[in-house]
Amino acid sequence: QVQLVESGGGLVQPGGSLRLSCAASGSIFRINGMAWYRQTPGKERELVAITSGGRTNYADSVKGRFTISRDNAKNTVYLQMNSLKPEDTAVYSCNADVSTTLFTRTSFWGQGTQVTVSS
Repeated sequence: QVQLVESGGGLVQPGGSLRLSCAASGSIFRINGMAWYRQTPGKERELVAITSGGRTNYADSVKGRFTISRDNAKNTVYLQMNSLKPEDTAVYSCNADVSTTLFTRTSFWGQGTQVTVSS
């Protein structure tokens, strides 16, 4: 099994910044990709940013404000969030596409971390 542990959420004022971290551990043969999603009550989960194969992609709503990065040595993905807006308030969850063996590939989720943007 693989565990994803997130950290870095909290309360921040509009215009402020936060950095989320997600560390993967366990039976990891290879991490193929990592991503951040977010969800608010009554809405579908939204893909915020993804990094895979050296490439990154972002939701239009966060382009130019959020940056996803990855430390392969630490099996950790980060989400630097700048110029935060109240509409960024959500539970942010980390996802990892992991090969636990050469022939087995599974998606794992973290527990989620709350980000609240409010004055």
